[in-house]
Amino acid sequence: MVKGHSFSILVSWFVLLAGGSVLTAGNACGQQQQAFIHVTDGKSNDPVAFANVCFEGLLHQSKSYALTSIEGNAVNLVKEPSTVVISYVGYVTFIDTIHPGESLDVKLKPSILNMNEVVVTAQYTPERADKSIYRIEVINSRQIESKAAVNLGDLLKDETTMRVQQNGVLGTSLKIQGLSGENIKFLVDGTPLIGRMNGNFDLNQIPLNNIDHVEVIEGPMSVIYGSNALAGVINLITKESKNAFSSVSANTYYESVGQYNFYASATLNPKKNGFFLDGGRNFFGGYNGNASTQAEVSDFKPRRQYFLDGYYTYTTDKLKVKLSGDYFNELILDRSPPQGYYRESVFTFHYNTRRYSGRADVSWVLPRKHFITGVVSYSVYERIKKLFIIDLTTLNQTESTAFDSRDTTGIYAWVGRAVYSKNNPEKKFNYQTGIDINTEEGTGKRIAGNRQDIGDYAAFLSLKWDPLKRISFQPGVRYIYNTKYKAPLVYALSIKWEVVDNFNIRASYARGFRAPDLKQLYLNFVDLSHNIEGNPDLKAERSHNINLNLNYTLGKKSTAWSFDATGFYNIIENVIILANTGEGATFYKYVNLDNYETTGFQTTAGLNLYPSFRLQLGWAETGIRGSAGESKIGNFIFSSDLTGTISYRFVKPELTFDLYYKYSGKAPTFVLDDNQVLISYVDPYHTMDFTATKGFWLNRIRLSAGLKNIMDTKTVPITGAVGGAHSGGGNSQDIAWGRTFFVRLSFLFNNYK
Repeated sequence: MVKGHSFSILVSWFVLLAGGSVLTAGNACGQQQQAFIHVTDGKSNDPVAFANVCFEGLLHQSKSYALTSIEGNAVNLVKEPSTVVISYVGYVTFIDTIHPGESLDVKLKPSILNMNEVVVTAQYTPERADKSIYRIEVINSRQIESKAAVNLGDLLKDETTMRVQQNGVLGTSLKIQGLSGENIKFLVDGTPLIGRMNGNFDLNQIPLNNIDHVEVIEGPMSVIYGSNALAGVINLITKESKNAFSSVSANTYYESVGQYNFYASATLNPKKNGFFLDGGRNFFGGYNGNASTQAEVSDFKPRRQYFLDGYYTYTTDKLKVKLSGDYFNELILDRSPPQGYYRESVFTFHYNTRRYSGRADVSWVLPRKHFITGVVSYSVYERIKKLFIIDLTTLNQTESTAFDSRDTTGIYAWVGRAVYSKNNPEKKFNYQTGIDINTEEGTGKRIAGNRQDIGDYAAFLSLKWDPLKRISFQPGVRYIYNTKYKAPLVYALSIKWEVVDNFNIRASYARGFRAPDLKQLYLNFVDLSHNIEGNPDLKAERSHNINLNLNYTLGKKSTAWSFDATGFYNIIENVIILANTGEGATFYKYVNLDNYETTGFQTTAGLNLYPSFRLQLGWAETGIRGSAGESKIGNFIFSSDLTGTISYRFVKPELTFDLYYKYSGKAPTFVLDDNQVLISYVDPYHTMDFTATKGFWLNRIRLSAGLKNIMDTKTVPITGAVGGAHSGGGNSQDIAWGRTFFVRLSFLFNNYK
């Protein structure tokens, strides 16, 4: 089976190689008869691909646009003397005059202080991250590649203030600034994801095959994005290829633990239309890190994933309409040790997750810097559990007919969002207002009453006032009507002060609200190692959040220094946690703590020596405390995180080495047992990854290889109180599946018509 799969991949690669050669040759022949602009890096002389080129006629002011090819070429489109403007992130904008039929060689000057990406999360209109009133971290496509990240958990595990936690069946969850995944809003192109287990998203179920970059805001965003945004927002921005008339790509990944992935995509952009389709398969055979247990029992469960998504866009100068859809299917196998007197049978739970959605987006540019955006989406999440019994003497597999051995839980969600904005940089006052509609319905025999629903309807207003050139104020307010809970008025104030060039101070205060989701209220989750009970008497969470950020960059010639520091304080009333019911080590129920507080800081410092060397160091301290009734933790208990990233690039040949290190210090967590707040600690551990990446054929082919988890960290002890419901066991937590080797090969072929 594996041999046949490998052969099909090789055949696909051969076809793509042949097709790409023909397309490139045809494109080259066409360009020989036309004048063109050749854009290169002013220091390395490398071609600058996908730079934006704008032509504006000097006589009739007519405008036209182009993008440079992977060779750095753009056809001269002008029919009259024109101004040509060439821009690209990380370079000083080039402006000159060009005539019909004239060719031009342009050497862009690198600007190491202008390396910020254009962001869209929580913005009135797209703008550079350093200009945003919020501190936004951008994890770009190059970082996704260098980390060899397969899913969102892989990508975020090395971030300074983030803690990723593993569980065989419930998957990978996340904490930011000491706040758990229930308080993090996960978005794809601004639309909420559905399908939380125990309040958290399984980050393993968020593949990165079609993700261009990830935008992260750490801190409260309840005014703009509502519930689940107390700790921050993670917005995954999908690829939208308009750099070529047509393109095809393929990506294959192998990891020595037994992971085999394959992905392919195709795009077509005739005139104002755009078409995209991609799909793939991920397979992981499971891993058992404890040699003393049965080999059939995996700490990391075997899983298989299929995914498919696509879109159609229609774009004019003022209007863009996008219709898109996606499908995801995952199967997890959870096997028991051999059962019976003669150990003649094995129980196997099959957990099949199916998630699919459809959405329509529209953005409309109005006169005088006014904008309308809107989205409507419908999403379905289904988790199907089946129990099979395998006879080890005959290897026959039989599905159990017991009442509790099979069920389907479904979550069905509608999202509607419409936003009207005015954003004129020349004016002191700008604003954004909109409405949010979110409804969820849950069905299944493990949901109380077999059916429950909840609705959240909101209107919000945000104002931006720039009284002085370097100072901005952005107050906001959100009115919420929730069908099950009375919501307070949510408000926020953000301030940005550009003290001097490249030195920014940002501060924010926000009031937050989060209603429990349907699964925390009504779902009873049971498997071989969990028994988690929903609680319809839960109270809604309310919060106060304060953040202060300082950011400074200094550049001279080919050297850039950067420094960033953030302090935070969060207090949440009625925070929802899992508490042991006393009926056994695996029996848990959702309850409210009276108060939960986190405070701390994070700092990062970076050095860039253009174009070869990059060093970044990070340090974070996060403290937590909480109370339930008369039981409380009076002082903050702190944990430390240290990170380091080193990258070195050889321009000739195109070869890059990346090393990622993280120290995760001793981390406290709260356990509620018999109404007593107890503390357990996850022992400290180290992780380190190394990647080497080589480009071939003008980077159309990319080869990456390296080592993951060089420290060979697998599980770490939990001390103090009994481990939580999502630990690897009562006295340990799963971290990773040990040291592995990986290799990734990708292809991209474009036709610039």
